[in-house]
Amino acid sequence: MRRMKEFAFALAAILIAAQANAPEVEITAEPHHHLRFENKSVRVFNVQIDPNTETLTHWHRHDYFAVTLGQAEVTNTVKDKPPAEVRFQDGDTRFSLATFAHFVRCTGPQPFRNVTIEILEDESLRHAQSPWDAKQNEDRALNTFHGGTQQIFFVKDAIRASEIELQPGATFPKPQHRGPELVVALNEFDVQAGTDSMHLKSGDSQWFEDGRSHALRNTGTSGAKFVMLEFP
Repeated sequence: MRRMKEFAFALAAILIAAQANAPEVEITAEPHHHLRFENKSVRVFNVQIDPNTETLTHWHRHDYFAVTLGQAEVTNTVKDKPPAEVRFQDGDTRFSLATFAHFVRCTGPQPFRNVTIEILEDESLRHAQSPWDAKQNEDRALNTFHGGTQQIFFVKDAIRASEIELQPGATFPKPQHRGPELVVALNEFDVQAGTDSMHLKSGDSQWFEDGRSHALRNTGTSGAKFVMLEFP
């Protein structure tokens, strides 16, 4: 048994070393990254890496947000840096600055799933004024309203990231500003914005180009949970 474990560790080290020296590819050529949506502002990828498998070494040439779906354990190896072990929880939302290349190996018993949102206008947004610039003390704040909560994570590239939970029949108020918004579903639910009804599943995303002129209402029979990115 001991020899088998030693062999497994040695094999893993060889594979990591080989991957680290492999040619890099663009993110659009990485087979675990599936492009779901693209416009002038964002590219949205759904990512899934099964246990004991890994991505190709790929480039991130734009700043990006990553929203984790479910629990996961991975090894993240950035080019020219040692591997780092990372554990994720459902809804874990993180932000990364470009530019770098890396590969990710799923080391846990469950697939690593996330939604990666590239910010295509990152160079201008890094210096843009955000509607929340004067409210930086709101980072990690919890806003409550009838039947729901908004957990504010942070503001990066002038974009505010937060997690929304809505009980059945509850309404998330329309925004005070009219910038674009992106919703990433963490579970399956039905919502309505004005006359538009949407059925979203875990990992689905919905883009509101001109911001919402209506509140979001949970029209289903179970709670709705999603991450929202609010653009300036």
